[in-house]
Amino acid sequence: MTPWWRHAVIYQVYVWSFADSDGDGIGDLEGVRSRLPYLRELGVDAVWLNPFYPSPQADNGYDVADYRDVDPRFGTLADADALIRDAHALGLRIVVDLVPNHTSSQHPWFRAALAAAPGDPARARYLFRDGHGAGPPNNWTSNFGGRAWTRVPDGQWYLHLFAPEQPDLDWTAPEVREEFHDILRFWLDRGVDGFRIDVAHGLAKDPAMPDVSESEAVHPHWDLDEVHDVYRGWRRIVDAYPGDRVFVGEIWVQSVERLALYLRPDELHTAFNFAFLTAPFDAAALRTAVDDSMRALDQVGAPPTWVLSNHDVVRHVTRYGGGALGLRRAGAAALLMLALPGSAYLYQGEELGLPEVEDLPDGVRRDPVFTRTAGAEPGRDGCRVPLPWSGASESLGFGPGPASWLPQPRAWEALTVARQTADPGSMLSLYRSALAHRRSIPALASGDLTWLPAPADVLAFRRGTDFLCVVNVGDTPAVVPTSASPLLSSGVPAADGTLPGATAAWYLVRD
Repeated sequence: MTPWWRHAVIYQVYVWSFADSDGDGIGDLEGVRSRLPYLRELGVDAVWLNPFYPSPQADNGYDVADYRDVDPRFGTLADADALIRDAHALGLRIVVDLVPNHTSSQHPWFRAALAAAPGDPARARYLFRDGHGAGPPNNWTSNFGGRAWTRVPDGQWYLHLFAPEQPDLDWTAPEVREEFHDILRFWLDRGVDGFRIDVAHGLAKDPAMPDVSESEAVHPHWDLDEVHDVYRGWRRIVDAYPGDRVFVGEIWVQSVERLALYLRPDELHTAFNFAFLTAPFDAAALRTAVDDSMRALDQVGAPPTWVLSNHDVVRHVTRYGGGALGLRRAGAAALLMLALPGSAYLYQGEELGLPEVEDLPDGVRRDPVFTRTAGAEPGRDGCRVPLPWSGASESLGFGPGPASWLPQPRAWEALTVARQTADPGSMLSLYRSALAHRRSIPALASGDLTWLPAPADVLAFRRGTDFLCVVNVGDTPAVVPTSASPLLSSGVPAADGTLPGATAAWYLVRD
């Protein structure tokens, strides 16, 4: 049988912001568990959970202090077990986030490293180096702003490609590799169905630690070939478990050809397709992203994945222009994505058409990108605002408490799950219909993609012999290359059979 992950729709749950069960304003595992029936009704196949491990939360959980437990903010290990069990009972699979590039500075290993002297084996788990004179070892900068090195009292420096509270591990250390092998087994034994790997392209660093030059083709700490040996070891572990367990990598690389190297048969199973996510709402750009991705991944036998938003990028309603136009384009993009071969990832709230919240007060922002750039970069809090579920209370049904950790716009009262469930023309109804059709139409699971001739602003393709998707990314109505009536549309087709601008439609065509 075809492994489930080759054509699954996976829903990303940002635990902080999905559902709050205890009224403290922060989402938790029990909140997620209570909303599993909603996800089953939506029609997804699996749930990816952002980190819920014990953490000082310097980067909302991506600074992990203990990889084998649950942060008390989110619940207990028993809550995680119950969530996995209930999800499986509903036919949903669970994918958990794994953060192997760095730990928290409060991890026992790093605390031991700080207490040790230079040259002590405790420091070999991390990247401690001597500086150059009074300065750091090289000119590397942090992804969150500022330099990537912090000096400790004895004069050495440690590397952190993100916040200082996130020291990078040294993956040449056997102890580091063995530790993560054990972490994988810990969660696999508890029944998780897979792992999303954070910064999967960043584990290997050039041991010479050279300065970064803008002219360098190979970056000294991103996408080095040595990283592939790590994933070969991981693949041997996961393949020993039943149930088609899966890895999906967060891999930012220069080309889909480099991406494909991570998806060879003895490495990772899938990876996020950022070429598709970053493509503008333009027919040529979207088709290029689709064609290039499918061609490169076909060479290694890996399925493509499609994603429009996640917890690190501006929500696509806003990226596509915002307002009514952005919403129409988002609906069309959703039907495009869900009609393509491979798997798709949905970010919580996109099924509600949520926009980016761009006017959060400075005092509530938590993202270290905002704080480390002194506000020059707004950071990622705007796509992490908690979901609106129902009613008109201050937290819009997010939890029993009076508020949520990030304030929701009052305009979201019109976008709640409850309001949209009652509206057959809502974005939520569109997603539910699309996912139901995706499950019921065989061509959407296994049919080949064949592009059809179409006007310049139109994408038209078949899956198999009888399914047709047409997307008009232009501003004016376009002629559709079929006489069939639409099965599902993100807008209302004109009486003359043309498709309005910023609209997609699905057709079943009988020749």
